[in-house]
Amino acid sequence: MHLIEVAFKGNRKDFFLWESDDPPPLKTAVIVDADRGEDLGVVHSHGELAQKRNAGTPHGYGEAGTTKKVRRLATAEEVLRAKEMRALNEDARRRAMERVKSNALVMKLSDAEWQWDRKKLTLYFTADKRVDFRTLVRELASMFRTRIELKQIGVRDEAKRLDGIGRCGRQYCSSSWLPELRPVNLGVAKDQRLSLNPSQISGACGRLMCCLRYEHEFYVQSRKRFPKEGRLIKTKRGEEKVVSNDIFRERVVLRGEDGEVRTILLSELHAEAEAAGAPLPVIAPTPPSLDADDAEESDVAHEDDDEIVSEDVIVADEQESDVVESDTSPAVQPADTRERRPSRRRGRRGGRRNRPGGRGPRDGSSDSAPPTQGGDS
Repeated sequence: MHLIEVAFKGNRKDFFLWESDDPPPLKTAVIVDADRGEDLGVVHSHGELAQKRNAGTPHGYGEAGTTKKVRRLATAEEVLRAKEMRALNEDARRRAMERVKSNALVMKLSDAEWQWDRKKLTLYFTADKRVDFRTLVRELASMFRTRIELKQIGVRDEAKRLDGIGRCGRQYCSSSWLPELRPVNLGVAKDQRLSLNPSQISGACGRLMCCLRYEHEFYVQSRKRFPKEGRLIKTKRGEEKVVSNDIFRERVVLRGEDGEVRTILLSELHAEAEAAGAPLPVIAPTPPSLDADDAEESDVAHEDDDEIVSEDVIVADEQESDVVESDTSPAVQPADTRERRPSRRRGRRGGRRNRPGGRGPRDGSSDSAPPTQGGDS
């Protein structure tokens, strides 16, 4: 039993078992077990690489393993049939999009994928909110005469499925090699002193580029060796303020009390501070680790967590009448989180004493005027 990773349309991958002495070579088309039928894919990895990817990728099974199997090698006729089937995907997406518009649903159908045996059609869509598309599923099941599955994905997953060329001139990292799509927050761009203009640091998906995380650990560890910007330190010239740090040239820009600005090497700054009797702390850089990265990510609030959309799946069969319904009713707001109107503090109304009806004087006299002598009681 060999573990094999098989790739399908839209960078979708899954693991299967091969019951033979030698695993099939890479890029070989195979027929595998699918949802109530068969599907055709291409061998992506096997052997030690497949074992490693099974333990370290989101679509892997870990120690539990998989029970799905590779049935056989695909023939030339089956490969040709799969190519013809993929040509029908765009037609199916366009027809389904017409039904979406007719039902006035706020959702975007990004991709469609026929199963090789045409027993299931999967439609991938993106939406800002939850969508009630039970009627749409029934209409699509009667239109295509097959099992319909709708999957809601995030914008990063959409870019991964559709693929493309990034602003660097290379294929999307999420489509080519990135094993897991992790959220990127704005603090990563701030630590690297990048422009905070969204058009310059965002990818094709509209979110911050995944590559911003690649060098973030280097910036964090390097800045620990420098004094914080805006801090006052003692040198041979007295107290000076740290204006900026250049982590690549190992230089620090200082401003003195007289307003004079100078640039000094980090090693020289440590020597001057030690001679002045106020040595700077020396922090050795630590090698990056996955645990430290995860701890840092948990401490900083993500600015684009709204893109992490849990898959919302609705499946309908032509012969089956039961539909898995999603909860589209708005959540009930707790009583303690409801908006409350600010309480108004009522002041004492002037002239309440010795005044009929408790009303104050209308002639504009002061509330502190002494009560009138005599008169009707």
